[in-house]
Amino acid sequence: MKIAPSLLSCDFARMGEEVQRIDKAGADFVHLDVMDGHFVPNLTIGPGIVKAVRPYTKLPFDVHLMIDDPLSYVEPFAKAGADIITFHVEADCDPDEVIDKIKSFGVRPGVVVKPKTPAQAVFPYLDKVYMVLVMTVEPGFGGQSFMADMMPKVSAIKQEIKRRSLDVLVEVDGGISVKTARQAADAGADVAVSGTGVFKADDPESAMDIMRGN
Repeated sequence: MKIAPSLLSCDFARMGEEVQRIDKAGADFVHLDVMDGHFVPNLTIGPGIVKAVRPYTKLPFDVHLMIDDPLSYVEPFAKAGADIITFHVEADCDPDEVIDKIKSFGVRPGVVVKPKTPAQAVFPYLDKVYMVLVMTVEPGFGGQSFMADMMPKVSAIKQEIKRRSLDVLVEVDGGISVKTARQAADAGADVAVSGTGVFKADDPESAMDIMRGN
């Protein structure tokens, strides 16, 4: 399983150094949570922050848009350095239009589902995306408890991907740590987003190795 440390849990006053720290520790992606204060009850980072930290690593930037209007923000985040842009199927948008726009900038698209959204909501888009992100907490804040009851959803999406012989990654985000990563992997997750599980660990490299099952 690949590990994508979430910058939501890093020291914001030293964000560039924090990116370098997880890069050196062996991260596979850098996960950046974008919240607009409307779609979720929190505000985080914008394209300017993504652009500012982009020079600190060559790792792929996995940008998760938790915003009402993803279509309007594809271009700014793509130009800021996003390699992957994921957005919520619950947002006020036409998912096909957003996916096409993400691709038009040479960025890999992904769709995201909240805990209450069924797995079947992403099935129409599986042949067009690089990744499906299953939220394992209610989106909006870091440090929440892992929702194990989301694992059947992960498995259902993974099974549909395999049934259709597609090359799509399944990502999980929320409460992922050395204690919960194995449940996600067993359910079929390919990528684990982990904020506090990496940034607050005494040894981030060791924590990520354990999450991978090493």
